Amino acid sequence: MKLFVLNSGSSSLKYTLYDISNGIREIVSGLVERIGEQDGAATLLHEAEKEKLAAQVADHHEALELVLRQLRNHGYLQAFSDLAGCAHRVVHGGTKFSEPILINRQVLDAIEALIPLAPLHNPANLEGIRTMMKLSPDTPQIALFDTAFHHRMPEIAYRYALPETLFTQLDIRRYGFHGLSHHYLRDEAAGLLGKTPEQCNLITLHLGNGASAAAIRAGKSIDTSMGFTPLEGLVMGTRPGDLDAGILLYLMEKKDLDAEALDQLLNHGSGLKGLCRTNDMREILAQKSRGDQQAKLAFDVFCYRIKKYIGAYTAILGRVDAVVFAGGIGEHSATVREEVCSGLEHLGLVLDTAKNRKFTHGALMIHHPESRVAIAAAETNEAMQMARESADLLKKRKNVVQS
Repeated sequence: MKLFVLNSGSSSLKYTLYDISNGIREIVSGLVERIGEQDGAATLLHEAEKEKLAAQVADHHEALELVLRQLRNHGYLQAFSDLAGCAHRVVHGGTKFSEPILINRQVLDAIEALIPLAPLHNPANLEGIRTMMKLSPDTPQIALFDTAFHHRMPEIAYRYALPETLFTQLDIRRYGFHGLSHHYLRDEAAGLLGKTPEQCNLITLHLGNGASAAAIRAGKSIDTSMGFTPLEGLVMGTRPGDLDAGILLYLMEKKDLDAEALDQLLNHGSGLKGLCRTNDMREILAQKSRGDQQAKLAFDVFCYRIKKYIGAYTAILGRVDAVVFAGGIGEHSATVREEVCSGLEHLGLVLDTAKNRKFTHGALMIHHPESRVAIAAAETNEAMQMARESADLLKKRKNVVQS
């Protein structure tokens, strides 16, 4: 039994093929980039062979046909119809979706109706779903939502102090994102602690070009830094995170900015890039080491905001069993982890510098023996989380059919 996990972007496809016959084992993964671009070719990468293939790809249909040819050439999969299922990452599930679900016409319509809440992501996710449904109409298609893990946050966490009608009529509330990652990190941390997820109070930090924090009590998300959109919360590569809304009104008046210009500023021109002209933390650290003051400011602001959220989430959780660093920056920057933990000894966090600098991959406890709160660095794996949840759903479906 094989499961295909697909993350469809507007110009890219990330995929992983799993064997789910006995447990869950990754077979191969890959990426098709620059779909539909006129000035360049797509790249297909199979991690097992490190094989790259240049080929101009017009759309997602051609991209998936290219993927299948390569999978077939290497003996991984003969046809998409041989799959036990195909799992799709969908960024926004709104108030409707809190669990993985088999896709039918009603589910497609509901995802499409949520496009105004995620105009950059849900359309691309739908493109991948519809393409796979055409290529393999009898294969079960499963939608997994990045908002689902945060779906059951308490009302005091997800409500904004806005007029009630904006909530009831427009569903304006905190949704949170990176849910698949935070869910995966919850289970990784529980394993490192030797506990069940339900026994754990955690602060998980997904730190990358997009960044978010989650407060997890007894295995459930009770608060998260991203809100109605992925703009809120931590400082990110090109997004500002928490921002006084009055600034936007001021810019509309003084700079005559319309909604499109504000969207460009907030999603593509702010955050680390806005502070120091680059959103690459590796470059920021290099510039900082050469004495660049703007790079130092960007680094300091990034880490300071994370510290604030650790403090806030410690306050609402009471007991914290572990703080978990993950995401491209959280996994690869020992310097960021050191700076974030520095000065938090009063909250029980004491980093072991040697362990911190040794971490390269997998999952590792990096706290000092004197630390009252465990500190972990971990590679997140959203595709694996999707595979786990999808395999469970397919198993339940099979049991229902057999009964």
